[in-house]
Amino acid sequence: MLPIMSATRRGGGVSLLLLLLLAASGGAATAVPESTARSIGRVTRLGPFLGVVVPNAFEMEPLLRSPRFSPAKSRLPPYLDVAGRRFRFGTIGEQKVVIVMTGLGMLNSGVTTQLLLTLFDVKGIVHFGIAGNADPDRQIGDVAIPRYWAHTGLWNWQRYGDGPENELALESNGDYTRKLGNLNFTDYTVANKNGRPARSAAAGNLLNAVWYQPEEVFPASSSTPESRGHAFWVPVDAHYYDLTRKLEGLQLERCVAAASNNGTAAATRKRRTCLPRRPAVARVERGCSASVFVDNAAYREFLRSRFRVTPVDMETAAVALVAMQQGTPFIAVRALSDLAGGGAAGSNEAGVFAPLAAQNAVTVAVELISLL
Repeated sequence: MLPIMSATRRGGGVSLLLLLLLAASGGAATAVPESTARSIGRVTRLGPFLGVVVPNAFEMEPLLRSPRFSPAKSRLPPYLDVAGRRFRFGTIGEQKVVIVMTGLGMLNSGVTTQLLLTLFDVKGIVHFGIAGNADPDRQIGDVAIPRYWAHTGLWNWQRYGDGPENELALESNGDYTRKLGNLNFTDYTVANKNGRPARSAAAGNLLNAVWYQPEEVFPASSSTPESRGHAFWVPVDAHYYDLTRKLEGLQLERCVAAASNNGTAAATRKRRTCLPRRPAVARVERGCSASVFVDNAAYREFLRSRFRVTPVDMETAAVALVAMQQGTPFIAVRALSDLAGGGAAGSNEAGVFAPLAAQNAVTVAVELISLL
């Protein structure tokens, strides 16, 4: 086993990584195997790489099957397994890439992105996957590329009886703010059979309201450790975003094959579900993330009206926040798999169109990577 402080990489030590690994393993007596540490050092010297960060396996598989992706065959290993993550190496076009799957939610995404940046020489991050859609003017299958991302899962839950004029707990300390607005649960009280609210307006709702909060950030570039800042809207890299203009007009998948009872190829060809129009790449202003699967039309409409977001997902803002704090260029591509909360039929279309959305996300991400 390798002693904690003996491994180094280009641009700095790996000691932070090893401490993270110790915490993840749950025991202070555990160290990184010497062979893994040596491999990390060899890989890092062959950088820089473009980091490709993907939430789940069904979103990653189309990329690994793509003819545009070539797994590493010579000096680089095909993959390295570290801290429960598999980092896959190869090329997309002329770009050397390291691909990693985060798993579900903000915590997994943040931890995985930090590991990626600590382990390897990464010059930028492209994140892709599917997402719910909050914009009724967009279609399932469209691929949204937002200019800004926000984490909308950090709340200050207000005490019952207090209102917008009342100061939030710890607001005077600078920890919380009312600048971003609130979600008032009374606004969503369902009327009873007599047409009156189940609770009177005066009584309100015991859940009262939640106030959205910016994330605390600690930029690595700061000369003062633990120098706290705040961020709500995190911009993607301006150069990366400008390049996405060249993706408009890209041909995307419109139809998905439905399951067949007899499993024959002929039956599968006959049973195809197609969208009303061919999906398009859409450069949009905003997207948001939280560790919440949004299948609720009322909340979707609230997010759209309050924040003007298009894609709604569970990972991107965490990747964006880590990249921002570490000073790494970043962009995200999210294909819309459903209108969050359902459309006129009240159904969740993600079960049908998720594979099509995942493929469209890969198509756009690969094309974008070839432009970087």
